[in-house]
Amino acid sequence: MAASNDLAHWRGQIFARLLQAVLVLGIVTAIPSALLAAREAIWSIVILDVLAIAWVAALWYWRATPYRWRVAQFLLIAYIVGVGLLLKIGPISQIYMMVIPVLAALLLGMQPALWGLALTSLTLFVLGLHPDVALHMHGVPDSPVLRALIIALNYLFIAAVLTLSCAFLLRHLEHALDRLQASALSLEHSSVVLSALNAELRLTATAVARLNDMVMIAEVAAAPPSPGAVPATRIIFVNDAFERSSGYARAEVLGRSLLFQQGPSTDAGELARIAAALASAQPARAELLNYNKAGKAYWVEAELVPFTDADGRQTHWVAVEREIDERKKSEAAIHRLAFYDVLTGLPNRRLLMDRIAHLLAAAPRNRQISALMFIDLDHFKHINDARGHATGDALLRLAGERLAQLMRKADTVARLGGDEFVVLLAHLAEDLHGAAHAAAQVAEKIRAAIARDFEIGAQSYHCSASIGVTLLPKAGQQAHDLLREADIAMYRAKAEGRNGIAFFEAAMQAGVERRLTLERALARALDTGELHMHVQPQVDRHGRVSGAEMLMRWPQADGTHIAPGVFIPIAEESGLIVRLGHWALREACRTASLLAQAGSPVAVSVNVSPAQFRQPDFAARVQAALAEHGTPAGALILELTEGLLIDQRDASLARMRDLAALGIRFSIDDFGTGYSSLAYLTSMPLYELKIDKRFVDDTPRDTAIVQAILAMARHLGLRVVAEGVETQEQADFLIAHDCDGLQGYLYARPMPLPDFMAWLAGRH
Repeated sequence: MAASNDLAHWRGQIFARLLQAVLVLGIVTAIPSALLAAREAIWSIVILDVLAIAWVAALWYWRATPYRWRVAQFLLIAYIVGVGLLLKIGPISQIYMMVIPVLAALLLGMQPALWGLALTSLTLFVLGLHPDVALHMHGVPDSPVLRALIIALNYLFIAAVLTLSCAFLLRHLEHALDRLQASALSLEHSSVVLSALNAELRLTATAVARLNDMVMIAEVAAAPPSPGAVPATRIIFVNDAFERSSGYARAEVLGRSLLFQQGPSTDAGELARIAAALASAQPARAELLNYNKAGKAYWVEAELVPFTDADGRQTHWVAVEREIDERKKSEAAIHRLAFYDVLTGLPNRRLLMDRIAHLLAAAPRNRQISALMFIDLDHFKHINDARGHATGDALLRLAGERLAQLMRKADTVARLGGDEFVVLLAHLAEDLHGAAHAAAQVAEKIRAAIARDFEIGAQSYHCSASIGVTLLPKAGQQAHDLLREADIAMYRAKAEGRNGIAFFEAAMQAGVERRLTLERALARALDTGELHMHVQPQVDRHGRVSGAEMLMRWPQADGTHIAPGVFIPIAEESGLIVRLGHWALREACRTASLLAQAGSPVAVSVNVSPAQFRQPDFAARVQAALAEHGTPAGALILELTEGLLIDQRDASLARMRDLAALGIRFSIDDFGTGYSSLAYLTSMPLYELKIDKRFVDDTPRDTAIVQAILAMARHLGLRVVAEGVETQEQADFLIAHDCDGLQGYLYARPMPLPDFMAWLAGRH
């Protein structure tokens, strides 16, 4: 075999170098040894050294003789020298005998090495029996057989270790050479195949590079972290067409992601679909808006194909793209002509009706109420006739822009023709009342926006709008029915004086209009100082004044009052509650300061809405109100509702703890009527609980809830105030059960601050 020939060649090289080394070393060492032996008249050593050197020199010189014969001659020389030295010098010369099996293993192989090992071991044993060989051992009985056996066995052990190590090493080397030769043959064959494949690949690459379609090849950079995840890709090839279309040089894109050209207007849905295909190693086709190196968008039709290895793992993706800009422009132009108004760019009647139909179809599933508004510009014909169609068209475009700016993405602003616009407000609320209120607010914003002057050609033009509103869905009605209702309501708004809003359902219209009227009046009342804070005292079980609550009142010109239960919800829905709350907070601090100055220091409670409490600057406003009137923090009690901790629990608790650190105390108002959770009582820095009037009204007929609240509060160390105490029987029950404070008409009604101070003075 070729491998064996290689090993034989390797052994031949070693033997040649070995002969040279032995010859040189022999000359260097044997000549001095022979001279010393001659001086001592040891002629056998002289003859042995000279004979051995001459013999080795002959072997080195006759290199043409067979290899195994020369090795055998060399080993014979070593054997003769070893035996001679053993006979003349003694046991120390055993090392010469050890050379024979080791060199046999190295130069000939395992079997010759074992024969050499047996020969040398037997020789040592036989020589050990010879009486002339001085093989003396201390501590061993004077038995020639025993001495010879011990020496032979010890020699056999050491020599066998060295011999077998060399033999095994050479055997493994032979196997390695076999494998190496096999690998070399395989590589040679693979090289031929690879050359053919490279030639074919060069042809393919040249063809791909010259294609008009853009081609990108990306390798899967790493296995996805979990099944179904999108694998990372790295571009390794792009063709010339890609460079021309994208503006990127090949070097600029190598190593980047396959979808690196996406931008702000690229369809996220299409990208998600491609990502899903990448994750599942499925081919995909998509139309994408890509961005070139200069940032210009262009449409491409892309086909992505995965490649997997024999184990089914993704290794590469090939993307082939072709530009479809012109096709997309044609499609967009056709779509715009079909569904959009040419003048304003807003959806036309066809698209509006389609969106209303979709909204009606989805209504049974989402159960949301929407609104449709019909808007007509008042006296537009006068402007159009007086200033010409160019001015009229400009005004229509500006009006459309104002309407579009007011809407959400889910809403639709359409132009039906002339000066008629329609607004579709989607998903306003789940109840009629809330949806009507929201629609009325938007309608008012539209009315105000159209009422602002229009600047056209350095001229100002005033216009107003009549707006009709109808709510949907309604049983059995289609898009055209709803449009007709909104149109009818719009004409009602015109009949009532124009520049107004009318609901198709008269009863709802009246309620919504009253609510809007109240909202505007409340904002005006807050601006003009028409609101007042009244004070209602709290007394302890002995009848002594222990605190007071600030209550908001809204008097009317006719002497009546609008109840807080009416205007507070309006303030909360409109956002006015924050302004109202800050005003009430300042009034409470002012009241506490005046009471202290009058010699009647009383802790003052004031309600804080969740919206007010969650304002980022609430704590700063509290501190500012205290500082403004010089009010100590301990004189202020903030009443919160249980629902405050439903949202933003952690932030609310942190804010409460910050304020409590200043000395401000907290009370839970209407305890037991909200989202009660006993767990929050232990985490909130509370001072007191207020029992709602509904529970007090039931005493002493039904006392279980009140007794439970009182017992729990005592256990937690909280003060309890009962609201709405109106009868002595209620008061007696509460006092008997150790209620800390009582508040209600039995003791005093809410009164202006001067009356409260007089009431306090009358009790002293």
